[in-house]
Amino acid sequence: MRPATVTAAAVTTILGVGAATVAAGRYAGGAALRTPPGRPLPADRRLTVHATAAGQVTLTRSFTALRPGTYGLVGTDVHAVVGPVIENAHHAPDTVVRRLERVSRGSLDTGAKVRVTPQLHSGDPSSALGLDHEEVEIPGELGALPAWFLPGPRGTWVITVHGIGTTREHPMNVMEFLHGLRLPVLDLAYRGDAGAPRSPDGLAHLGESEWRDLDAAIRFAVRYGAEKVVLHGWSTGASMALHAAVNSGLRNRICGLVLDSPVLDWVTTLRALAVARGVPTALLPLAVRAAQGQTGLRGARLLDASVAPALHVPTLIFHGPDDTLAPWQPSRDLAARRPDLVALHAVPQAPHAAMWNADPVRYEEALRRFLTPLM
Repeated sequence: MRPATVTAAAVTTILGVGAATVAAGRYAGGAALRTPPGRPLPADRRLTVHATAAGQVTLTRSFTALRPGTYGLVGTDVHAVVGPVIENAHHAPDTVVRRLERVSRGSLDTGAKVRVTPQLHSGDPSSALGLDHEEVEIPGELGALPAWFLPGPRGTWVITVHGIGTTREHPMNVMEFLHGLRLPVLDLAYRGDAGAPRSPDGLAHLGESEWRDLDAAIRFAVRYGAEKVVLHGWSTGASMALHAAVNSGLRNRICGLVLDSPVLDWVTTLRALAVARGVPTALLPLAVRAAQGQTGLRGARLLDASVAPALHVPTLIFHGPDDTLAPWQPSRDLAARRPDLVALHAVPQAPHAAMWNADPVRYEEALRRFLTPLM
């Protein structure tokens, strides 16, 4: 074979391998960052309903089924709420019995496949909680953003922001509590959510672009009477809140942050999402690079030395060591850097964005103490 032919063949092979590498990286990155709202996280293992009885349900035994606390169960055309494990209930060794609080949609039939979710309520604040609310639209940079507004007499508003794998129904877990404190609540749906504009690339940015929708919600709140706002976010919603506190043009109106399971290390979270979606380990470095190229994610922004000094408001972090999607070490680091402003409330045995679910009483008491001086 002539040298020129050999060179051409080699170049073609290299280009082919390069194209395949890029394609593989884009596939892996997209698998991690395409998480439809309301779809349970891929790491949440499906469980089988083995039996139901008055006030109880028998599920496949697993670490997920044994978690302490109160959770939602979602499956095809079904939504239910389960409470703690019933320790003295009779059951087979490979099952676990939990208290069945209610079935809010459909029926829990034997053999049904369900997933555990931190999202307890289905519907809207009026239908699910009996709380008066208004449907409002917030002007955002990509278009109108739907939101629920629950009125209250205080001048401090709480803006709630859900995270990965949930919808604006997730913050309803704490709405009755916030309503009891007479705080107005604005619960936001942001880009990619049902009824909200689609992100231009169709991918989640783990808060790095989505925070601008939260910024729009702050502007809306101030326009309609909020003197101050507290931002309460879960998962990427918590990261959005932190971005807004540092970068918003109205950051002087933010008087407090509540961060539940914040995504502060997007590389680790992206890798965890990719693994949970079946991306081979060998492709994970490609997934990270592809995500950077596709979305412009910078990653270190919430961890670098500039963030802690830029914080100017009291911050309460709920996080725990059992979060496999957003590791809690960065939360500990942030609290250590700003002990004058940041308090970390550790919640053991709680999965990602489910700190309230693991222990609602302690969560709400910590939240009450935090919010009282900010009202």
